[in-house]
Amino acid sequence: MPKAGKITLKSIGQILWNLFLMTVGSIICVVAVNAILLPLQFFGAGFTGISLLIHYFIPKAPIAVVYFLLNIPVYLLGWRYVGRRFFLYSIPGMIIYSVALGFVNIQPPPIHDKILAAILAGIIMGIGSGIVLKSLGSAGGLDILSVIFLRLFSVRLGTTILAFNVVILAAGAIFFSLEGALYTLIYIFINSHVVNLVVTGLSQRKAVLVISSRWEEISKEIMEKIHRGVTILKGQGAYTSREQNVLYTIITFRELAQLKKLVRDIDPEALVVVNDTLEVMGHRIGNQPHW
Repeated sequence: MPKAGKITLKSIGQILWNLFLMTVGSIICVVAVNAILLPLQFFGAGFTGISLLIHYFIPKAPIAVVYFLLNIPVYLLGWRYVGRRFFLYSIPGMIIYSVALGFVNIQPPPIHDKILAAILAGIIMGIGSGIVLKSLGSAGGLDILSVIFLRLFSVRLGTTILAFNVVILAAGAIFFSLEGALYTLIYIFINSHVVNLVVTGLSQRKAVLVISSRWEEISKEIMEKIHRGVTILKGQGAYTSREQNVLYTIITFRELAQLKKLVRDIDPEALVVVNDTLEVMGHRIGNQPHW
């Protein structure tokens, strides 16, 4: 959120845009919950999964109310351990998601195969969650808890999410149905992959190593034509013992084809190694987390 006394049209526009993303994303997520997960008795993931399990145990307990109540203690902890901007944006995100759970009712799609239903639910939820994560906040729940565990115990976000969902699936399999747990596992798998696609998409960063005798010319072309910085690493061949400069640069996925053509045109014999990045923090090319 903008600092007090520094409210501008740009900051207001940013707030409205993030609220719009959270609203659209939350509604899409709720479509998956109310139209597929709930009618087919799937268990879901994260705090939504816990809310569904409690609802299955106590049918009179509304999912929206349960989800909202589960988030209260997490938010009390989150105020201390989570970044203020991420935390403040996540409060309306959680409220929007809770309200949508209670009021967005969609007829189940005409799909009779539960595997196909699980896949569709994963796609819909993944798109919705990805849109929410494109904002500066979240819909609360496991997102906040994961950040807290990371700050307190250095537990990776993915580890917390995986462990949490394993517990939900185990509880669902024990108290309800092993078959339902397996369908939910399919849903979670599809959901995670679609979220990654929506959040990173074609902007995923690539780490590139270039080994070439014409490294000077290649580095100059990368800086001038692709407008990316280049780091020169000192290397040595194990067999020849010859010293060799190695170029290291970070680019986006969309710039990869241009870089490969550039290197190939200068030195067809150059060795190019391309690696995916998990996260990049830095000027211009970075995607520093906002929590």
